[in-house]
Amino acid sequence: MRPPSPTPLPPAAALVERTVAWFGENRRDLPWRAPDRTAWGVLVSEVMLQQTPVVRVAPVWTSWMQRWPTPRALADASTADVLRAWGRLGYPRRALRLQECARAVAERHAGVVPDDEDALRALPGIGAYTAAAVVAFAYGGRSVVLDTNVRRVVARVIGGHALPAPTQTAAEVRRAAALVPASAPQAAAWAAASMELGAVVCTARSPRCARCPVADLCAWRAAGYPGDVHADRRRAQGWAGTDRQVRGRVMGLLRAAAGPVPLATFTTDGDDAAQLRRCVDGLVADGLVQRVGPDDDVSLQLPA
Repeated sequence: MRPPSPTPLPPAAALVERTVAWFGENRRDLPWRAPDRTAWGVLVSEVMLQQTPVVRVAPVWTSWMQRWPTPRALADASTADVLRAWGRLGYPRRALRLQECARAVAERHAGVVPDDEDALRALPGIGAYTAAAVVAFAYGGRSVVLDTNVRRVVARVIGGHALPAPTQTAAEVRRAAALVPASAPQAAAWAAASMELGAVVCTARSPRCARCPVADLCAWRAAGYPGDVHADRRRAQGWAGTDRQVRGRVMGLLRAAAGPVPLATFTTDGDDAAQLRRCVDGLVADGLVQRVGPDDDVSLQLPA
C-alpha cells in the first residue's frame, strides 16, 4: 500500500520554510553574523547598513568594533575620532546618533544593549526596524523585521507587486507580521533568511528568479512581472552638484585634516558660494562641524 502523500504546506508556511532552508545553505559570511557576535556589534552593524551597501560597511564595522567593542568605549571617545572612523559611509549624523546611543546604553542599561523592543526604541537614533533587528539577530527573539529587502520579497511573493510603495504602510506591516512564525527561533531565522533573499536573489533591478527557492509561490512572477505602479514616485536625485555632494566634500577634507581648515580652502572656481554657506550652516546645526576663529577669518574643524 502506497504511503499517503504529505499534506502540502499553505503558501505562507511554504514561503517561510523554503526561504529558511535556502538561507541555511546560502547565507553570506558576514562579520556581524559570527558566533561570537555581541548585541552591541549587531546594533552597530544595523546603524551602519542603513542606506549603505554591505561591501562598504564590512571593513569599517570590523575596525570600529576593534576600536570600540562596547558601548562604554564608544561613549568615551572623542566626537572627532568617531567622525573620522565613520569615514565615507555617508550620512555622518548616524555616527553622532550611534555615539549618543552608546552613552544611553552605558548610563541607562549598565552597558548592556536591551533585548526589549520598547527599551531599544527609547534609545537615541533607534527606530522600529533597528529595534526589531537587534531583537531578532542579537537575541534570537520574535519581531517583525521589515527592511527594504524584506519589503520587496513580501510585495512580490504575497502582493504581486514589482516593488513596495515608497513609504511603508500599516497594511504592509500587518501582512509582514502575519508571516512571522510563532516560535522565537523560527521567527529570527525567517527574519534573517527573508532579508538575505531580498539582498542577493530578489533584488530590485535584476531579480535572479531562476535561483529563487520560492519562485513557484511568487504572485508577481505568476502575474507576468507587471511593472512598478509607483515608478513616478521614485525619481532619484542626482549626486553631482547637490548639497549632499558639497557636505561630503567638506566632511572629507575635515576628516583628513589634523586641525582647523580655513573656510576659503573649501571654495574653488565655479563653486556656488551661497550653496557652500548653506551646507556649512547645516553641518554646524547638525553638530558635525564647528566654526573657529574670527568672522573675517573663519576656519572649520570636526567637533572635539
